[in-house]
Amino acid sequence: MVCQEPHPERYDLGGAKVLRPNVGGLLPVFVLDRYDGLEAKLLQDFTAAERARYVALNATALCAQMPADLVFANHVLLGAAVGYASGMPFVVKAHGSELEYSMRGNEELANWGRECLALAEAVFVGSAHIRKVLEDVVGHVDRVYEVPPGVDVEEFRPNSHDAALAQLLEEARADAANPANANERQPDDGNAARLAEFFAVDEPTVLYFGKLLHNKGIHVLFEALRSVGARALIVGFGDYRKELELIAPPGTLFTGPLEHRHLVHLLPLADVTVVPSIFPEAFGMVAAEAAAAGSPPLVARHSGLAEIAEGLEAEYPAEHRHLASFANGDAGDLAAKLNELLGLPPATRAELGAAARRAAVERWSWTSVAARLLEPVARG
Repeated sequence: MVCQEPHPERYDLGGAKVLRPNVGGLLPVFVLDRYDGLEAKLLQDFTAAERARYVALNATALCAQMPADLVFANHVLLGAAVGYASGMPFVVKAHGSELEYSMRGNEELANWGRECLALAEAVFVGSAHIRKVLEDVVGHVDRVYEVPPGVDVEEFRPNSHDAALAQLLEEARADAANPANANERQPDDGNAARLAEFFAVDEPTVLYFGKLLHNKGIHVLFEALRSVGARALIVGFGDYRKELELIAPPGTLFTGPLEHRHLVHLLPLADVTVVPSIFPEAFGMVAAEAAAAGSPPLVARHSGLAEIAEGLEAEYPAEHRHLASFANGDAGDLAAKLNELLGLPPATRAELGAAARRAAVERWSWTSVAARLLEPVARG
């Protein structure tokens, strides 16, 4: 695995060897963030020389690992360009981030992406929505396959309230100190005590986890919650956090970002997980993970999130299928769906959680996704 992750030991990579090549001081990104030891710069703001240097450095790092049967390149740009420059057979996973934030409307980048994709063995998209975006941005591409991202359904799974809470608090106690929450990429300081106090009171809990950006629609959730008898738990980091804290309904708890080791225990404690994004999403990994853990997702019905809703609806009883989604940006519709869902008898909510879990196992488990990723390559 060739990447810029500075702490690969924090992740279960199945024993994969990790190489972090020296790409110089600049890192191309689609959304500006801070990265250890690197200066993030929007891809569209890179000069041609800076792009060429980045591709060459990464391709050289790849070639040093030869031989390889296949390179799996992430993102149309600059991933496909690196795969092509390596001279090895390569496939590409296209995402909405590079297509929407950097390539759309940029003729130079779109042309470059199209030229690289034409040479790929296969191009994978996470949803029909991203297939359409890909075609909108770069034009027609051959050998495109729709394969959603995968969820570890053995790690994300339902659990009893008491067991899940005990394990969550244990993980929170293991967090490194973060005085004054100075590091926004680390969990907030004192989360263990705050989470223990939060869950000591038995109230309906609505969970959001993800980036704290305006495009994620958290403000829509807050507006909806003002007419819902439930509290919010907000997990994530981003430059919209301060504004969100000012408009959050009473009882809302912000935790900062949490890792999978926390989330696998937190999700079973949530009565519902809301994905209120107002901007197109390639897929809905948050919703898929919540479904695997038995926390019924309620998603804005658009883009790749609509496909998550359809997967849930296929497993839900007919009378409850409308509770998988709400109209994009419509706080009133979201509030109505939350009130209806939270007002269901506990046994019925548990049935919905089990149905959501079935959808995740059938459609988004690593086993099913891996088989679909390998199929076109093996066939070719």
